[in-house]
Amino acid sequence: MKKIGVGIIGTGFMGLSHALAYRAAAGIFPGEVSPELICVADIEGAAAEKAAQRFGFRRHTDDWHTLINDPDIDVVSITTPNRFHLEQALAAIKAGKHVHCEKPIAPGSQDAAIMTEAAEAKGVVTQVGFNYLKNPMLKLAKEMIEQGELGDIVSFRGIHAEDFMASPLTPWSWRLDPSGGAGAVADLGSHIVSMARFLLGPIVAVNADLETVIKSRPTSSGAAEKRAVEVDDIARLTVEFARGCKGSIEASWVATGRNMQLGFEIYGTRGAMHFTQERFNELHFYRSEGNSGHHGFQRIEAGPKHAPYAAFCPAPGHQLGFNDLKTIEIAEFLRAVAGQPVAGPDFREAWEIQKVIDAAVASSREKRWMIL
Repeated sequence: MKKIGVGIIGTGFMGLSHALAYRAAAGIFPGEVSPELICVADIEGAAAEKAAQRFGFRRHTDDWHTLINDPDIDVVSITTPNRFHLEQALAAIKAGKHVHCEKPIAPGSQDAAIMTEAAEAKGVVTQVGFNYLKNPMLKLAKEMIEQGELGDIVSFRGIHAEDFMASPLTPWSWRLDPSGGAGAVADLGSHIVSMARFLLGPIVAVNADLETVIKSRPTSSGAAEKRAVEVDDIARLTVEFARGCKGSIEASWVATGRNMQLGFEIYGTRGAMHFTQERFNELHFYRSEGNSGHHGFQRIEAGPKHAPYAAFCPAPGHQLGFNDLKTIEIAEFLRAVAGQPVAGPDFREAWEIQKVIDAAVASSREKRWMIL
């Protein structure tokens, strides 16, 4: 297989996760994907140099334009804050590069539309970083729903709650910059919206309430000066799916004590299931048929029978991790670049997710249901 030259813009949390995933993908899926780390860019030159040394990039730069115009690079991973995604993605697309962009795809659906249409016109492969969808347990849940094991779906409850912004002493940062879009509803809500769409299909109406709990934050760590917060800390959505059922979605980054409560409950006429990222190697399934004295939720544990778990470990119960999900995501992206079917979510799906986020913001502002 032809080697695929990789460039990564950004060396923060997600930039490092991408670098790990590209390196791991070649070993986990030998003969299927063949990435080659060419260049890493960061506005902080020292950070780019450190990442290059750590992961084995051929070169590094403090100018992302240099990376995009590098002829050895076939794919560009964009892991910068949301407000930079449009400019960087359009430049990469214009240069004929395939693009992986972290979520949310853009501050708003208008930018997402521009990015999507540009990529489709150019014919490049795109991917957006909803790596939680790559969990074998999520794929199993989707299959079970599609095969009718839950019967007709009557209700969905979803949540993504974390506490990294729970302290009022946590300083103002790029996550709170309104030029980058909404707050928790975009940063965390996009994950549970993506999961809801993955499992149950399109969302056609939204009624939302967005709340800013901490009205101002220190301008920097320990500073007495404060800056007003203009985005939401908590979002509560009631949603309607095209399939006919309704549900609730909550996003919060001030949920004290929660590190990663990303999960759902789905109820149907024949059964139910629930899942949480806190124990993401498990899916719990309830079947309403049979002896009522034997009813109860069955724990389904991830193992080699749930592809591609076996590529990571031959034994059940040993569990996948966050970076393994990112590795699966990157491998699927690279396969698509090599000519295989696109697994997604691509820019168009991310645009649809962003439409739901925008509708939630508008609904909260206008105090009414929004039809998508």
